[in-house]
Amino acid sequence: MSTASVTARPGAVLADLLPSSRVRDAALVLGGAALTGLAAQIAVPVPGSPVPVTGQTFAALLVGTTLGARRGFAALALYAVAGLAGVPWFAQGGSGASVSFGYVLGMLLAAAAVGALARRGADRSPLRMAGTMLLGEAIIYAVGVPYLAFAAHMSATAAIAAGLTPFLIGDALKAALAMGALPTAWKLTGKS
Repeated sequence: MSTASVTARPGAVLADLLPSSRVRDAALVLGGAALTGLAAQIAVPVPGSPVPVTGQTFAALLVGTTLGARRGFAALALYAVAGLAGVPWFAQGGSGASVSFGYVLGMLLAAAAVGALARRGADRSPLRMAGTMLLGEAIIYAVGVPYLAFAAHMSATAAIAAGLTPFLIGDALKAALAMGALPTAWKLTGKS
């Protein structure tokens, strides 16, 4: 499939601008998982929380948005399964199921959701991109915070205080960064 036919087709995501093949899709999935694993190593401990601030959520949402729902989900599934199997690429070089593993599960769903929205053009304008990122982050928290409460034997209030509240400002900054980056990437391709 040529780039011209991809861009003429409604519902393209940035990854679709590359020539189509199974090798491309496999490389994108592997690359998305690796990017998420690398971004997870950018970690800053949060006092009073077992969950650090990382680049992991931002990478997971970018992977979903640029690859689309199916490949984004596959990349995050590979990331999760490999981390459970012992690859030390969860936050701070961790692996296996920890109290913060619910956030990884939330990233699977969020990558699919933001990827589906990107196929509908949500990655083409700053305002829609910000909304897409915030929705993706909300999905991650909707899974991660209850998992944290269960796994760490915390009350809902304590889990929100330790696993949501300290991250809100950073998430707003991530959304702002994405709202400029992806629409700009589309403009640079001349295909938006």
